[in-house]
Amino acid sequence: MGKIIYKLAAEQLVPVTLELGGKSPCIVSSKANLKLAAKRIAMAKFSNAGQMCITPDYLLVHQSVKDEFIEILKQTITQFYGDHPVESYDYGRIINKKQFDRLMGYLQHNTVLAGGTHNEDLLYIAPTLIDSPQIDDPIMQEEIFGPLLPILTYTDDAFALDIIQHNPNPLAFYVFTDDSRESDAWLQKVPSGGACINAVAMHYLNKNLPFGGRGNSGIGRYHGKFSIETFSHAKAVLKAATWPDLPMAYPSFKGRLGLLKKIFK
Repeated sequence: MGKIIYKLAAEQLVPVTLELGGKSPCIVSSKANLKLAAKRIAMAKFSNAGQMCITPDYLLVHQSVKDEFIEILKQTITQFYGDHPVESYDYGRIINKKQFDRLMGYLQHNTVLAGGTHNEDLLYIAPTLIDSPQIDDPIMQEEIFGPLLPILTYTDDAFALDIIQHNPNPLAFYVFTDDSRESDAWLQKVPSGGACINAVAMHYLNKNLPFGGRGNSGIGRYHGKFSIETFSHAKAVLKAATWPDLPMAYPSFKGRLGLLKKIFK
């Protein structure tokens, strides 16, 4: 749809700003604060039942902390929404039947670690953790936009980076680690529209930071002053004085080019 809009705008030479979503990865390093990571990931991923463009679309958890982290994440989900999230004041519903059916299609072809319960009449799908889907599985190829969270593992950065590069230039990229050199390295390796270290989606709430995508995740920036710059036309106007009107500003310029360059530099 974004390409269609871009094409139609191009035919009329209309400037375009597009936010297109995509697959936003989240790294949970062996050096991460696991309890903090679980809280911040669960908060963002399962708000609005996962129907936000900048939620983590999948996790890449270091193999050495995978089991511990998954248990903490399960406990955190229960802490937030109780044993029966369908009854929770804080837990939402899927927007319509079409989207419910699409999400259920993902569920039917993957291994559920936690959650997975659903109610079609209520358009309800529980917060759900999915274990190690295949890279070519639809849930890893399409934007999920729902409360399903695939969890993959990695043992070295090159393997994790290879997975991320299957869907390059994500709208957002998240890294959880207490090692600043590690987080800096990840930010260098993964181009993205925006990024957070030890947080999820918080960059969207900061008016001082530009928000937008990169490549297939979008074009342009907005928020705060960036919105004014993006959605306004900055017209250049120069008003020249009528005096003095120096003769040296007019031909012939022979022998004077060097001086004129210094004046107008």
